[in-house]
Amino acid sequence: MIIGVPKEIKNHEYRVGLTVEAVSRLVSEGNQVLVEQGAGTGVSAFDDEYRAAGATVCDSSDEIFLRAELIVKVKEPQMEECKKLRKGQILFTYLHLAADRDLTERLIKTGVTAIAYETVTNSAGQLPLLYPMSEGAGKLAVQAGAECLEKPAGGRGVLLGGVSGVAPGLVLIIGGGVVGDNSAIVARGMGANVTILDTSLDRLRYLTDKYNGSITCLYAAPGLLQKLIVQADLVIGAVLVPGASAPKLITRQMVSGMKPGSVIVDVAIDQGGCCEGSRPTTHESPTFIVNDVVHYCVANMPGAVPETSTLALNNATLPYISELAKRGVRQSFLNDKGFRDGLNVSNGHITNTAVAAKFGYDIAQWEDVL
Repeated sequence: MIIGVPKEIKNHEYRVGLTVEAVSRLVSEGNQVLVEQGAGTGVSAFDDEYRAAGATVCDSSDEIFLRAELIVKVKEPQMEECKKLRKGQILFTYLHLAADRDLTERLIKTGVTAIAYETVTNSAGQLPLLYPMSEGAGKLAVQAGAECLEKPAGGRGVLLGGVSGVAPGLVLIIGGGVVGDNSAIVARGMGANVTILDTSLDRLRYLTDKYNGSITCLYAAPGLLQKLIVQADLVIGAVLVPGASAPKLITRQMVSGMKPGSVIVDVAIDQGGCCEGSRPTTHESPTFIVNDVVHYCVANMPGAVPETSTLALNNATLPYISELAKRGVRQSFLNDKGFRDGLNVSNGHITNTAVAAKFGYDIAQWEDVL
């Protein structure tokens, strides 16, 4: 199969779809890999290294999109990239379509077969291709939040870990999944006072045992979020409904009652955000202030640490890419129901239940559109 790796063009996105090592494996399996010039510079993977691994380095993305049967990216295709996609081509990347009607409709019009990393499942019902970026985003959320709490950034001027004789900051994490768990690791390591809210008793029991009581794990009973959010210095929105838009758990009224200079890091922004006032921001301009509360809503947080993120992503995605290249989409999906869950759009139809429901489309069966 001809596999194409264009350079990411989203604002401050430095990751790359395939590492040099991944290219080497795919070439050894009989595939042809096209890599856009400079695609890997953000992770210190240079054109000569890709050539040595067996890739063909192309001068522009135009050639990649024209020749490749399978396009491997990191972030959702931008508008100019969508214009280059075509019917019969496979796109494998993060999509987050439930938060983006425009992108959904553009992909429908292209006829491309679009497989989303974030909705692929495994036999345990987990999200193996979302997991590594959720780990990174969870840890980055606390780092970013701690910086936003500094006075020059518009924050309260609170040090999360406190100092001798001064209380630590209060971190409230909404959601105890992968993002929330990793946020707790960093926040606790900084010495903050940490509370996690979740609606799964099994998950709360797991977290309580894991942290041996060093963080507070509470069931998100009605009214509790509103009570706790006014006390928090840093709020991490770590809510996930797989494939669907994030619920708006933090209302504008709640934000208006928060302490001036407190911070919300809405990690769920890729899926529309869990705060009513959230809107996507960039690494170039990461924050905005509403009701004296700093909002950090960067939609590609792991892009700030591209070397770590690219390696972690390829560790997870490479077996799936190899399978796609070896067997094609239909046979790969027949062999693996969880892989099939990744299909969101194909041949002008939506195949993901949550995306179809969000935008009022009929859902198509995957067998009928491949």
